[in-house]
Formats: sequence, C-alpha cells, structure tokens
Amino acid sequence: MAAFLHRIGRFSFRHRVLVTGVWLLLLAVVGVTSATLSGAMTNAVSIPGTESQRAIDQLEERFPQAAAGATARVVIAAPEGETLTDPANARAAKAVLAEARAAAGVVDVSDPFATRSLSPDGRIALAQATYDVQPFEVTDAQRQELLDAAQPGRHAGLQVEFGGDVIAGAPETEPTEVIGVAVAAVVLAITFGSLLAAGLPLLTALIGVGVGMAGITTVSGFFELNANTPVLALMIGLAVGIDYALFIVSRYRHELGNGRAPEQAAAHAVGTAGSAVVFAGLTVIIALAGLTVVGIPFLGEMGLAASLTVAVAVLIAVTLLPAVLGFAGRRVLARRLPGLRKLGQGTGDTLGQRWARFVARHRWPVLIATVGALAVVAIPAASMQLGLPDDSMASEDSTRRAAYDLISEGFGEGANGQLTVVVDSSNGDAVRQAAGRIAELDHVAAVTPPQTNPAGDLSVFSVIPETGPSSQATHGLVTAIRDLRELTGIDLVVTGQTAMNIDVSEKLSDALLPYLTLIVGLAFVLLMLVFRSVAVPVKATLGFLGSVAAAFGAVVAVFQWGWLTNLLGVDATGPIMSMLPVLLIGVLFGLAMDYQVFLVTRMREEYVHGAAPTTAMVTGFRHSARVVIAAALIMISVFAGFVLSSETLIQSIGFALAFGVAVDAFVVRMTLVPAVMSLLGRGAWWLPRWLGRLLPTVDVEGEALAKPQAEQREPARV
Repeated sequence: MAAFLHRIGRFSFRHRVLVTGVWLLLLAVVGVTSATLSGAMTNAVSIPGTESQRAIDQLEERFPQAAAGATARVVIAAPEGETLTDPANARAAKAVLAEARAAAGVVDVSDPFATRSLSPDGRIALAQATYDVQPFEVTDAQRQELLDAAQPGRHAGLQVEFGGDVIAGAPETEPTEVIGVAVAAVVLAITFGSLLAAGLPLLTALIGVGVGMAGITTVSGFFELNANTPVLALMIGLAVGIDYALFIVSRYRHELGNGRAPEQAAAHAVGTAGSAVVFAGLTVIIALAGLTVVGIPFLGEMGLAASLTVAVAVLIAVTLLPAVLGFAGRRVLARRLPGLRKLGQGTGDTLGQRWARFVARHRWPVLIATVGALAVVAIPAASMQLGLPDDSMASEDSTRRAAYDLISEGFGEGANGQLTVVVDSSNGDAVRQAAGRIAELDHVAAVTPPQTNPAGDLSVFSVIPETGPSSQATHGLVTAIRDLRELTGIDLVVTGQTAMNIDVSEKLSDALLPYLTLIVGLAFVLLMLVFRSVAVPVKATLGFLGSVAAAFGAVVAVFQWGWLTNLLGVDATGPIMSMLPVLLIGVLFGLAMDYQVFLVTRMREEYVHGAAPTTAMVTGFRHSARVVIAAALIMISVFAGFVLSSETLIQSIGFALAFGVAVDAFVVRMTLVPAVMSLLGRGAWWLPRWLGRLLPTVDVEGEALAKPQAEQREPARV
C-alpha cells in the first residue's frame, strides 16, 4: 500500500499541471451537470414495511382524494378580549382566506366559519390550504405568495400564522459552514505558522466538497433524494477533507525538515500519511454506507451521499494535494506568522510528549478517571425519548411555532397531531363501529365522520387526541387503536405523526444490532489488517462506545432537558429525533476510527522500526498529537457551525458530532489510548501466528519505503 501510494504521490508531484487540470475539469463538468440536471428534493419520509406507511400507500392507491397533496395550516387569531365573529374581524379573516385561495398552486382552503373550526371562545380560527402537489414540489414563490395572504388580516390587527409541511418546506443549506471554515483556517495557521501551508488543506477540501456536492445535486435529477441528504454530505465532506489534507501536509513538512527533496518528501508523505488517510477513509465509508441496512431509505441516501464526499476527499488527498504541493515546494516551511513555532521543528520535549509520559507513569489513575468521566456524562442518555420533529420544535420567532402554539391554545395540543385511521372494508356499519369504539378510548378529544372512496371499499377518518404528538398518552392511544384490529376483526391501520414515530422506533430497534454488527465487524477486520493486532481494534471499538454514550448523554441534556439552550441558541426542546442515534453511531464511528488510525499508525511505525513499546507510544504520540488535536479542533468547529442552523435536526446532529468528536479526540484518543497502550506493552501488538499467516501484509507504516532508495536528500534549511 505504502509503495503504491508513494508512486501516486510522486506521479502527481511530477505531473502537477495535468493532475490539477483534471480535477478542475471534473469540478467544472459536475458543476454544469448539477446546474442543468438537478431535481427537487423532498422532506417526505418513507418507511417501507410499517403500518403507518401501509396506510399512506392504501390512500394513495385507492383513495387519492383523501391522500391530498401538500397542506398548510392557516391560523387566525383575534386580539385578546375580541372574537373572530365580530364583524370587522370576520371581514378581515375572510379576506385572508380569499387571498390564500387565490395563491398560486392552492386548490382549496377550508372555511373555518362553515366547518366550525373556531376555538370555544371564538378567538382563534383554523383553516387548511391544500395543494395538488407534494410539499417538495411547492416552489419558494408559491410558498411566499401564501404567506403574503396574511397581510389583510395583520393590517386589521389580527394575528395570522402558518404551519404544516408546505411552510416547513425543504431546509435550505445555510451558510453555517462558513464559520467552521473560518475557525479551521485559524487552527491551520496556528498549527503550521504559515498562511500558505494553512491554505492548502482548505483549498483542496473545498474542491473536494464542490465535486461531491455537485455530484449529489446531479443525482437528484434522476432519483428522489431527501432534502437533508446534502447537508450531512457537506458537513462530513468538509470536515474530513480538511483533516486528511492536514495530515499529509504535516508529514510533507516533516520530511522536508528531515532533508528530503520536495518531490521525495511529497511521495513519502503520501506513502505514509496517505496510507493512514486511505484506511481512515475506508472506515468512515463503511460506517456511512452501512446505513443502507437500517431499512429507512432516506437514512441510506444520506449515508451513501456522505460516503461519496468522503471517497472524493480521500482521492483529492492522495492525488491533487501532492500536485498542489509541487507548486508550493519549500514555501510551505516559510514562517509568515511571527511567534508561532513551526510544526516538526525543534528537538526538545513537546507538550504532547510530556503528556504521554505523564499518562504512562500514572496509567491506572488516568484510566479510571477517564472511564468514570465518560460514564458520568453518559448518564442522561438513560432517559432519552425519541420522536419525530414537528412545528413545536421550530424556532420561537418562526410562524410555524406561532401557529403550533395558537392551535394548542385554541383547540388543544392534540389538534397539532391528528391521527389518520384507514379502514379497509366495504361494510359501512363496520366502519362506523370502528369509529365509535375509538371515540370511547381514553385521551380521544374527537373523531371526524368517516369518508369513503368512490369504490366504497376504503374509508378514512381522523382522530384528534387530547394530548400532543410527542406525549406518551398519544403513544398509548395509537397502540390502543391498533389493538382494536385484533379485538373487532376490522382491518384498520393508523398513520400520523405519533404512529410514524412508533413505527420508526421499532424499525430502528430491529436494525440497530445488525447495523452495529456490520460496521464494527468490517472496521475490526480493517483495523486488524492495518495494525496487525487484536488488542488495538478491540480498544478502538470500546473507546468508541464510550464516546457515543457520552455524546448521547450530552444531546439529551441539551435538546431534551434544556441545559445550556440559551448559550447554544437552541429554541426548542423535546424528544430526540428518532433517526439521530443510528445516524450518530454511523458517523461518529467512522470519525473516531480516523483518529485511532492517525494516532496509532505513528506509534506502530516507531514500534516496527525497533522502538520499545512505551518508547514507541511516547514518540508516536509526540509526532502525531499536535496534528491530531488540530484535526479534531477543525472537525469540531465545522460541526459546531451547524448548531447555528434554524433546523432543530441539523442543530442536534451538529452538536452531537461536535461533542462526540471532542470527547473521542481529547478524552479517548489523547488520554485513554496512551494509558491502555502503556498498560498492554508488547501485548498491544500481539497477533496469533496462525492469524498473522492468514492476514495479508498491508504496509501502512511505510516500512518498504525505509529500505535504501536511490533518492536525493538536501540539507535541512531553517
């Protein structure tokens, strides 16, 4: 592996104009195709094989009139002490409804005065605007035209708010990543002490992200993708793209400082650090692509798209980066920022080396304290509640949140999470019996009259709970309604927010063990190949479990319990997004293995070259700790930038990944790993002979490159 990548690095350095031109041409081509072939993305979540999805499929196939397109709730409220039946207020409210009916794309708007959709005190009215297309097909212009319908009412002193899937729309890619890039630039500048060296990882990472994102956008023209797919791809692609380039540039500077000529330094950096990049990238790709086994299509889409950007980042790092280094030459060593020590310069003890020696001397206390800290932070995870996002989790200053609050005030929280019951029967008495039995259940506020399709063999009605969609009481109501199928023999199915949440949770619970087995098993084999050790992969996996447990605990504390919400800018708290745990496990596992590979590869390199186990650990830590810390800070800053998003799901993913990477890098890899390595000694590198004969030899440490080579060396220049 090292020799092969060495040749690639040397070729790219020598033919830098060609290699750079190919990548820029590819960027231009996919940019053009994304602009011309891209398609609309959807917020719809399909969960094949579940009861809630079966209900949706039945309606779309046999009762399309009931399975209407996109909808928006129009909520109108009179000032305190007044009612909407007052003549002036009634005229203003009807003017709003008329404007909404005239909005582009709207096919119908219900009349709350005719349907008696007024709150008991007459102050709040609820209407529904219906479109003949799906939510993701509603354009921004059409959405804005509906929002503009509020003007007649607001001018008259009424409060007019909007909610529903149309208003939620497709989440836009916000410029939150700019903050992460800015922080990354500062970290790189401090790490390298050179603006040129700091700029190279940013340049290549942005090109890689551009290629990956344009590719994903092009694919959206041929396949329906979830609107959150490019967000995760951007988040992961940008973070790993900068990190992978950082490791290779650091090694290149180190080799230049050791006297190698620029061409040989670039080739050697790609052969050694590039090998670690390739295997680290493979672990991330395995973890992300493994999301396809979960059985929830949009999670699989997000995983595959993100793994595409990671693959591009790896290819960029081992081809374009050495080509760019060919243009930079020795100028990456030039110190442009006074007062900053250049990476790899000097022979004295570094802070990392002193830390590694401290941990080795006090390994048992450090080990116990680290494990104890992880356990304490993970405690909130025991009370994690999962749910699907609704308008109650929208920003407090958004119209969606205001509409949700008004509906709860005027009609009860259950009006925000109606359940839809579909009865597959041509027997009208059976349908009415089912509706009557449901109306007698606890926590049912109302049941609407059943509607039957033209064929007379499928009926649908709504159940309005007394409690909100995330309430345990509503959860129990869904279960009770489904139990009626067994008790009465009536073929009925339930869908809606709470029903989908139950089905998603069950689906994820069933898929979690196979998913963990797949990614951990494949990554274990991969790490065993890289390190030729049994203990190192086991330690890496256990360390990851500690990191992800701590991340779960922090997410629950912030997004469910409400700790530090003002500081972090989190507007709403509630159940954790159902898909977040499995998504976090997949992404964080891949990223955790990144640091494991980068850190321990350098330790093994020293051990293979003859150093004693503790000496190899300390020396390897000395060479890799600073760059691993810089890489972690960059990744944390990129993820933390997404906490500023207005989308709660994106906020929670960004926070979970930022916190998880921080814990994994600084607590697990920087503290727990050296403690365990010093405890194990030579046992850390033990591999049964029979297994060693079966495993192919993968030269990640560059042992083949250490053999005498006919290469020129130049004296180090300071």
